[in-house]
Amino acid sequence: MAEIMYPYKKYHYKVLVEQKEEAGFSEVSAPDISSDPVEYREHNIGGKVPGRQLGILKYSHVILKRGTTQSHIFVDWIKAIQDGKPSRKTVVITLMDDEMREAASWRLENAWPTKYAAPDFNATSREVAIESLELVCEGIARTK
Repeated sequence: MAEIMYPYKKYHYKVLVEQKEEAGFSEVSAPDISSDPVEYREHNIGGKVPGRQLGILKYSHVILKRGTTQSHIFVDWIKAIQDGKPSRKTVVITLMDDEMREAASWRLENAWPTKYAAPDFNATSREVAIESLELVCEGIARTK
C-alpha cells in the first residue's frame, strides 16, 4: 500500500536575510517565476500558427509583512536605496513541517527593496500596526 503524503501547512515558515533571522513576518507573498514566449514567423514557413521561443525570465516581487517594532531593518535597507547605495542580499524563505523541521526552501538572489510601506493609522482600530517591504530579485530557486 502506498504511503499517504500530506501537504505542508503554510503557517509555519521563517525568513532569513543574509543567513540571519532578523524578524518574524506575519505574511510573505509567494515567489514565482514566469517566461513569456516570443512568437515568430518566417516568411517561408507555411501555416497559420507562429513558432515560439523562450522569452525573458521574470521573477515576481516578494512582499514581507510584519508587525511594527523598534527594529529598523526595513527602514535601514530602504534608506540605502534612498542614498543611492543599494544593498543586494540573499533572502531564504523556508517552509517548516509540523515538528518545525525545514521542509522546503526558496532562495531569492540579489534581492533589494523596491517599496516600503509604513503602517496605516486608525484611532478606532485594535489591529496590530503592520509595515511591509516589497523586494525585487534577480533569481528564485527552490533549494529544498
